[in-house]
Amino acid sequence: MLRVVTYNIHKCSGMDGRVLPSRIVDVLRKLDADVIALQEVVRHPEDGPEGDQAKVIADALGCSLSFGQTRTLRTTEAPYGNAILSRFPIVGTQSYDITASVREARGCLRADIQWKNKRVLHVFNAHLGTGYMERRKQGRMLVSEKVLNNPKFLGSRLLVGDFNEWTTGLATQLLRAHMVSVELSKFGKRRKTYPGIFPLLHLDHIYSDPLFELKHFEVVRTKLARMASDHLPLVADFQVHALAADAKS
Repeated sequence: MLRVVTYNIHKCSGMDGRVLPSRIVDVLRKLDADVIALQEVVRHPEDGPEGDQAKVIADALGCSLSFGQTRTLRTTEAPYGNAILSRFPIVGTQSYDITASVREARGCLRADIQWKNKRVLHVFNAHLGTGYMERRKQGRMLVSEKVLNNPKFLGSRLLVGDFNEWTTGLATQLLRAHMVSVELSKFGKRRKTYPGIFPLLHLDHIYSDPLFELKHFEVVRTKLARMASDHLPLVADFQVHALAADAKS
């Protein structure tokens, strides 16, 4: 079984206005995940709560770390972007620029994770824009051969993240046409993830290749999670089936 979490941590700034990476760590530690995809992560070289949040969280959880910078923060010039943490070795990584608006740079991070029996799983962590036309362009970027549909990755892809799309827009339609959209309804009615303290919108999503069979899913709504960020984390348990090449070997 492979447990995956996707979580927009909002620079570790909670609903109470406090910046506490330790609180994000406490939320994640209870989830006991194998792979964690984080959005809105700060990597300031100095110490303190607004310092290198990616390293602080990865070290506290004992995980390998991959980071993809999308831009720098205006106030501190600190690197800011997406991160993937893994209990298993990360054997490759790439950050993709999916900027489609002059308002803000956006990115998608890929981490190649060496799972059991030396199999490599390709985990993509995306954070799309808030604009309608922006997301339409980003959907096309994601399903291009430069990103998700690169033949090297087909069959063992997992895509998670904050898609900023609460309706069935073009980005959602394109991703559903190329990958399996995780059907959350059979695991309960709670799918809304934003804002954390009183969620009204379903912005965070999970897509996969058929290799990944969803066994369990939940939106984490603990008291701590509702306060730690403006998003709630999603946790999913997958049974990872054998690839055709694995079955022959």
